[in-house]
Amino acid sequence: MGKGEATRERILEIAEAAVLAKGFGATSIEEVIAEAGLTKSGFFYHFRDKNALAREMLRRYVETNDRLFEEIFQRGRELSDDPLQSFLISLKLLAEVMADLPNGHPGCLIASICYQERLFDREVRDLTAQSVRAWNAHFRAILDGIAAVYPPREPVDLDDLAEMISCVVDGAIIMSKTLNDPKRLERQILLFRSCVKLVFAPPPSS
Repeated sequence: MGKGEATRERILEIAEAAVLAKGFGATSIEEVIAEAGLTKSGFFYHFRDKNALAREMLRRYVETNDRLFEEIFQRGRELSDDPLQSFLISLKLLAEVMADLPNGHPGCLIASICYQERLFDREVRDLTAQSVRAWNAHFRAILDGIAAVYPPREPVDLDDLAEMISCVVDGAIIMSKTLNDPKRLERQILLFRSCVKLVFAPPPSS
């Protein structure tokens, strides 16, 4: 990584931490510049304005998040050929990853942007929506594969169930931060895992 790339990455790290801690509106370019040890011209060399910073920060966050999730769910597929067991293994791995974060999950940048969407331009808002839709579609495809082998025991909308994992994770991040209990995120993911098992697992043979 060259010096310019390293500086750009440092700016994005500082900005992301500030936005997750107190929101985009309360994060100033001046404080990011000061913490990064830059001049104003040095900052504006990398980012034209605050929305340009937001776009790159979001792209970086989505790429990192996507890579983490892809690795976890790929590992589940490697450990079992059964679609239900593969998904249950992946959810257990996801819970373990979240439990291993030293200070709990720092927060969801997509959620932060949604809360303050009037502060962002159309491209930033579209990027958040695209990321959410992509993962909803990804989880729906997994659930379709499970349902083909294990018909649901209850009448559930698979689109809603696919969306539920993001709702559970983001909701649990908020809950864990509000109540200062990082373990809530792990427990909520494991509870979602139990729900999936109850929906799809075949009834015990009599």
